[in-house]
Amino acid sequence: MTEGTYNPFEDTGDWPFRESTAPPPARETEEAPERPAPNLFDREAHEPEPEPEPEPDPPFRLDERRPEAVVEPEPEPEPEPEPEVEPEPELPAAQEVEIEDDLPAPEAFPEGEAEPHEPFGAAVVEPEAAVEPETAPEPEAPDQHAPGELRVPEGPEVIEGGPSGFRRTVAIVVSRFNADITNRLLEGTIDALVDAHVSRDAITVVPVPGAFELPLAAMALAKTRRFSCVVALGCVIRGETPHFDFVAGEAASGLQLAAIETGVPVSFGLLTVENQAQAEARIGKGAEAARAALEMADLFTQVRTRAVRAG
Repeated sequence: MTEGTYNPFEDTGDWPFRESTAPPPARETEEAPERPAPNLFDREAHEPEPEPEPEPDPPFRLDERRPEAVVEPEPEPEPEPEPEVEPEPELPAAQEVEIEDDLPAPEAFPEGEAEPHEPFGAAVVEPEAAVEPETAPEPEAPDQHAPGELRVPEGPEVIEGGPSGFRRTVAIVVSRFNADITNRLLEGTIDALVDAHVSRDAITVVPVPGAFELPLAAMALAKTRRFSCVVALGCVIRGETPHFDFVAGEAASGLQLAAIETGVPVSFGLLTVENQAQAEARIGKGAEAARAALEMADLFTQVRTRAVRAG
């Protein structure tokens, strides 16, 4: 082999770390000075080399002009042909019509001050008519009684009394307070008893001062056992004080107690109203109380009779 050629089989002592390729030929350029091998303990040798700083852009100047972009002109659209317009037919000239003025000549108006007039187009505001407030309709008073009669199914035995006054004696306890009302109650009660065939001689009337005394007198008459029934009549009108509540309540409970303790029917003919007009509208309650007393007296008679027959 000649000198300068590479022999791959030559033992140079660096196998197997020897490269199998031939070393590059030496260049005639100036070789850079070799750097010493870095020391493992040298900190500065292992630090990366600083990157070069980028060069700053030159400052922008206002007087510098950038090249303008060339804008290509758009092609103009071809004009469309205009449609031909037909000429309109000529209309005949309008005939002038003379309008006669019906107003008289200016000389006909009398001279004087001109009347003030409203400007043209001003809106005329008419005064609104006074609206009367609508009065709410008064609520109708509810019916105090439901119409109809009692119907008892067939089968059970029925014991029912009737307003019969044959051979009956009746006591009437009446209050003198609010006499204008109680007098008419008393007249209606006596007429109803007579219509039920009660003799006038068999009717006893007992006047008392007021409604509060009605229960005591009714109990006294019932305990005599002379009367088949007792009718209590009176009128209590509500006032400004709670006197109405006490009198009406005690009179009602006292009359019921008199009937329960004696066993003699005592009917309730006491009016408890808000005003005198309500009392006058209920004058017929006296007659109703009389018929109720006769019916209860007849019922008690039938019950006693059947009890004696059954015993």
